[in-house]
Amino acid sequence: MQVTISARHGHLSDASRQKIEAKVSRLTRIFDRLTSIIITIDLEHEEQPAVDLQVASEHKHDFVATDRSTNLMGSIDTVVHRMESQLRKYKDKIQHRHRGTGEHISAAAVPAEEADRENTE
Repeated sequence: MQVTISARHGHLSDASRQKIEAKVSRLTRIFDRLTSIIITIDLEHEEQPAVDLQVASEHKHDFVATDRSTNLMGSIDTVVHRMESQLRKYKDKIQHRHRGTGEHISAAAVPAEEADRENTE
């Protein structure tokens, strides 16, 4: 998985980049089929930096989360939390789709009246 961190209209220190990468790399614990993570920090308005997070998965599905606040690390936490929610929802959707339609009904699931009819016939 490739993690790309870029800054517009400013510069991020190496320590900040490492903290951001550590927070963003946690996303793979939720959904391990991620191919790339791109985080862009817009420092044009220093008092309110904008954070954009884009995540691509194997299934040709892209996820996007954005935030703008007065605290850069707070914005990153918010964006990561929003992305975690999107990935959990998508993972549940995929797992639900592959579980089947429930066509295989066990004998315990058949009501007692139907079982009696089958035995008398």
